[in-house]
Amino acid sequence: MPSCDQVRPAVNQENSMHTSDLIAAIADPSGLSRTDAKKALDATFEVITNVVKEGDAVAVKDFGKFDLRERAARKGRNPQTGETIDIAASRSLGFTAAKALKDALAS
Repeated sequence: MPSCDQVRPAVNQENSMHTSDLIAAIADPSGLSRTDAKKALDATFEVITNVVKEGDAVAVKDFGKFDLRERAARKGRNPQTGETIDIAASRSLGFTAAKALKDALAS
């Protein structure tokens, strides 16, 4: 079985990988069926979503950390009219890359 470093997943014409491409890239080197790889990927995303939604972080060694970022309500300006508008508070997913991932991307 080839290592993950030896696998170059297919990327579509827009230079982005879609879910089906990611499933194939997981299934082929791991020996999993595409159905099992999809189940594993879906379960991974569900766990990350649920943990972060509760306000906790998910740290994946040598990859990075997913966490919840909260933005306070604030005032803004409509760029077309210059009118002051209220921007509601919001929550979003944050990701911080681990040093190992940053180093891999830099080389």
